[in-house]
Amino acid sequence: MKIELNGLVTEGRNKASEMIDMVSTEEMLKIINNEDKKVALAVEAITPTIAQVVDAVVDSFKKGGRLIYIGAGTSGRLGILDASECPPTFGTPKEQVVGIIAGGHQAILSAVENAEDNREMGQQDLKDLNFNANDTLVGIAASGRTPYVIAAMEYAKQCGAKVGSISCNPESEMAKLADFPMVVVVGPEVVTGSSRMKAGTAQKLVLNMISTGAMIRSGKIYGNLMVDVEATNAKLIERQKKIVMEATDCSYEQAAEALSECNNHCKTAIVKILTKTNAVEAASRLEAKDGFIRQALK
Repeated sequence: MKIELNGLVTEGRNKASEMIDMVSTEEMLKIINNEDKKVALAVEAITPTIAQVVDAVVDSFKKGGRLIYIGAGTSGRLGILDASECPPTFGTPKEQVVGIIAGGHQAILSAVENAEDNREMGQQDLKDLNFNANDTLVGIAASGRTPYVIAAMEYAKQCGAKVGSISCNPESEMAKLADFPMVVVVGPEVVTGSSRMKAGTAQKLVLNMISTGAMIRSGKIYGNLMVDVEATNAKLIERQKKIVMEATDCSYEQAAEALSECNNHCKTAIVKILTKTNAVEAASRLEAKDGFIRQALK
């Protein structure tokens, strides 16, 4: 089966790098960096659509649903990376944000032959997660044409779920299928067709915005402090203390004491200090306000 790539922006030849193998190392890196500078501006252009996705994800969370990323190759790995960072950063259950890659766990480290072309597996992988209408799916593929991802998006729509897509080619099949098409047109790659470069960077930026935005809207951030961070190592234990100190203007000793009394839960420690109550009362206030610190302080 012939796959037409000529019309894809991500497969185009980049004039700025046509002689990149002939220049000095420093000049080579400048060419790469100059192309990378274009990525943030391309993401800026689709911010309104990303905002719609964030709101859809928050709505899913309120219904007990999940954010599911699905992709193949680099795109799948980026989704898994973003999902895996949510529990330690925001204290979320590991089931709340999930990354799926074509070919399964093996594909995280190495390519799995023909996995991205397997439509049946795209749907089956969602079925195995008991995907339902309360979830939000985000399909990720630089080309916008990956059969595995498209089939998953079709299944998600059949389930009645909201569906977003992240791609880097205009008018792609994925963009036409999605409720929220996030099309980041970053232009041809420095190395022709190597979509792990600008396209991959664009996808990572959008994923950062989706998950972080949804967590902020879910009360996981106070000011700009990650108040639901889990203390899983020595560095993060100290970070918790610093967060409590920043949020309450208390001393190091007071922060450590409050965290100890609040079972090392930053939010509870912060509310306890700011309301001058005990750990039980602070936890109760937070629970009554769905974990939003500002509301718990009123």
